[in-house]
Amino acid sequence: MTGPKSRRRGAQLEQAILDAAWDELREVGYSRLTMEAVAARAGTSKPVIYRRWGGRAELVLAAWARQLPAEHEVPDTGSLRGDLRTLFSRIARRADSMMNEMVAGVMGEAFRHPEVAALLGERLANPSPLTDSVRVIVERAVARAELPPVDVPHRVQRLPLDLVRNEAMTCGAPVTEEVVASMVDDVYVPLLHGLAAVCDDAVRHDDAVREATA
Repeated sequence: MTGPKSRRRGAQLEQAILDAAWDELREVGYSRLTMEAVAARAGTSKPVIYRRWGGRAELVLAAWARQLPAEHEVPDTGSLRGDLRTLFSRIARRADSMMNEMVAGVMGEAFRHPEVAALLGERLANPSPLTDSVRVIVERAVARAELPPVDVPHRVQRLPLDLVRNEAMTCGAPVTEEVVASMVDDVYVPLLHGLAAVCDDAVRHDDAVREATA
């Protein structure tokens, strides 16, 4: 006869719940996944799960994110292109992990449900480690005078992920360093300079208006 399970807390309990959710998702799919089943598999209770995640969609996205490698340290190579290439390469490695057949199949099934798609869209619209990294990289480049002062919209901060994800899904193959270099040098850096030029033109226009009305 086995003794009672030790009481788990914090990160250990969270890991057990996310592992249980992912195992349930793989076995029965999103449509048949229940919080009761996840709780039973994790050896905990539904209220414990709901204290951490607001619902099934939120739990599934958290379980999915736990399966993927995460690197949140902002690259600091000393140059704008170097920082961006490092960042894009990290995203490419993450995309390669996401293209695993099992992961893609499981999440593809979940994403067909409106509540999952809505929650994912909401998360993409908010600041994230990626958008924070882009903001810091641009600020450093401006401080080094590699880039004129520029306001980078949230959608542009998200663009590295969109570019890499589109390339991976379209080609169905890992994104190479050559492709990363092209994304940075042919698309993203020119875009940043273009935005900086727009900001500069706006400042000049505002200065001219102030002088004319002074």
